[in-house]
Amino acid sequence: MQSHITNLLTDAISILRSSGDLPGDTELNIQVMRSKDKAHGDFASNVAMQLSKVANISPRELAEKILENISKDSAIEKIEIAGPGFLNFYLRSSQQIEVLNNILREKEAYGRSNTFVNQKVLIEFVSANPTGPLHVGHGRGAAYGATIANIFEAVGYEVHREYYVNDAGRQMDILAISVWLRYLELCGEEFVFPSNAYKGDYIWDIAATLHRQYENKFQYKSTEWMQGLPPDEPQGGDKEIYIDAIIEKVKQILGDGYDIFFDQALTIITEDIRDDLDLFGVRYDNWYSEKSLVSDNKVQAALDILAENDYSYTRDGALWFRSTTFGDEKDRVLVRENGQATYFASDIAYHLDKLKRGYDVLIDVWGADHHGYIARVKAAIQALGFDESKLHILLVQFANLYEGGEKLAMSTRSGEFVTLRQLRKQVGKDAARFFYVMRKCEQHLDFDLDLATSQSQDNPVYYVQYAHARICSIFEQACLEDDNVIIDADSELLSQTQEKDLIKLLDQFPEKIAIAAKQFSPHLVVNYLREVATAFHSFYNAHQVLMDDKPLSYARLKLIRATQIVIKNGLKLLDVSAPIKM
Repeated sequence: MQSHITNLLTDAISILRSSGDLPGDTELNIQVMRSKDKAHGDFASNVAMQLSKVANISPRELAEKILENISKDSAIEKIEIAGPGFLNFYLRSSQQIEVLNNILREKEAYGRSNTFVNQKVLIEFVSANPTGPLHVGHGRGAAYGATIANIFEAVGYEVHREYYVNDAGRQMDILAISVWLRYLELCGEEFVFPSNAYKGDYIWDIAATLHRQYENKFQYKSTEWMQGLPPDEPQGGDKEIYIDAIIEKVKQILGDGYDIFFDQALTIITEDIRDDLDLFGVRYDNWYSEKSLVSDNKVQAALDILAENDYSYTRDGALWFRSTTFGDEKDRVLVRENGQATYFASDIAYHLDKLKRGYDVLIDVWGADHHGYIARVKAAIQALGFDESKLHILLVQFANLYEGGEKLAMSTRSGEFVTLRQLRKQVGKDAARFFYVMRKCEQHLDFDLDLATSQSQDNPVYYVQYAHARICSIFEQACLEDDNVIIDADSELLSQTQEKDLIKLLDQFPEKIAIAAKQFSPHLVVNYLREVATAFHSFYNAHQVLMDDKPLSYARLKLIRATQIVIKNGLKLLDVSAPIKM
């Protein structure tokens, strides 16, 4: 109904343009809101106040002109002008009742639309370095990205889900030498493990697999490979310089054998990530390799375009991008003095490839610590000759875990962290997916493990799922052969306050999805489902559904069937189950 009223207003304003009451080039941004106060109708619009300046008359006068040109509509009982120029729309009660018929007719399609049909969106999310298992921080990005993808599909977009595999670069080298060093320990070598290497148990597991396969083939005495290395951080050195020196040394002494450790670590961890995400209900259309950007010459192609457009220059032996031209705080290095391309150069090539694939919208879901990276990436897109407004970068804050009132410690490099797999096993996929998107992505999330596993109305996912299960139980008691008997039930009998409130709430579902898509805000769907569950429980606690008065009983069964459909459809967007029994 919201979009229907918007169309009525659009048509009325078009008439005013034709008559000269409004300039022909007037920009339209019509806002139709649900009224918070029932005395002000069901919907309201401030369009007259928005356009009064260009019309050169008062908002109230313009509101009168708009009202005169709104076509009569059977769904609208009356339209009133209020205050300085608000247009308040009052719907006929029969129109509100028709909501239930629409829901029962459309079923799983209710709430979905074709608003953005024939438009393509690429959403890239998680894309964690394959240097270890996914932890709870990655889980929030996974739940958020997957839910946004579902919501975009619900409004008609053709959605492509992609994971960017960082299978090249320094962090992967640190991973490879971490595995080799644990392998050496299994060979009996003794040394102080580098402070900046990966220390998790998974490193031991990969090393053990390689040791079983190759035994001591790649063993080197510590006195040999450690000779000439600078001091590590605990001995007064620099841990970054130390780990880089080890990488260089190990590549020299292992030769082709280095790739065995690199590839084994990459393969095992990437497959582990795939399995984790799959069990979490997160699946991708494509796993895009960073290595392919180099092997397919895409990095060089991007650098060539920047050079042709005069947005790169050489200084101190390095190649720089003129990102300050586009408002960035400083220019950025593309290729270092040693000839090695930076991560940023790869990111530019990757986004160029995305743009060339013809997507209408690009969405990147990043961790909040990448905030400073946004300006340079958008600058690069402009420098490449594309519209940077196509790219939407959404930042996801970290999730803090609490158990027994205590915050759990997290450190990825030291290996002290709670994995996504551990979280899923402890609280279940449903609770994890639901809790992760309960807040705006840019807000910090405190994840209460005790609350997530509790079976009480304080647990939001349990509360919503219980509403669905409760409705299923009522229908089981009703023993209806099919829904035909309630489809034709007289909805006019639903005259109680709780019934009307629930119907009005169910009517809002398509709007909530549309707004959630527009604002990239899945938490709006979560909040809405909690409202629906509350309204249902309020109705059920106040009114009997199964009773001798069959017409009223069937009408109420019709209402709760519609409620069940909406809850199930909403939970499906979150990839949370709608249980029949609890």
